[in-house]
Amino acid sequence: MTKPVQIKNPFHKLEGYNCFGCSPNNNLGLRMNFRVEGDEVLCDWQPENHLQGWVGVLHGGIQATLMDEIASWYVFVKLKTAGVTSQMEVKLLKPVLMEKAPFRLKANLLEMRKNIAVIQVELYMSDGTLGAKSLMHYFTYPQNIASRKLYYPGIEHFIPTAETETL
Repeated sequence: MTKPVQIKNPFHKLEGYNCFGCSPNNNLGLRMNFRVEGDEVLCDWQPENHLQGWVGVLHGGIQATLMDEIASWYVFVKLKTAGVTSQMEVKLLKPVLMEKAPFRLKANLLEMRKNIAVIQVELYMSDGTLGAKSLMHYFTYPQNIASRKLYYPGIEHFIPTAETETL
């Protein structure tokens, strides 16, 4: 089994950075953190009550946002570039109950179609029940364009240098 590696957020000092999904300074946002384990990117996430849809249920749009965000971090770390969402196929399988938090998200690559990464994401409740899953299609950019247009700083800013060899 591969040792988990915590992913650093290199954007936190970028002027104007206030991502709803991952900015640690966005008090209204999701403030997600990520780690790598083998071929997967994972996130354990605790919701706040204002993110409910129906009473006691995590809002479906928030579920889709969580899955979109972890897929983008998969692109950053495992594909070593940046991209943009081009398509989402979200299936809300069961009510994701707030009382069954924290939730675990898992992302892995299903396939690359030229520059389109197809990433499978699963959202689990704390009891192991699969609440939602998605196929996220990401248009990925060559590294030079990702750096210039999307502020991609390079893999070494996400993962400690010694750990990048195992990715």
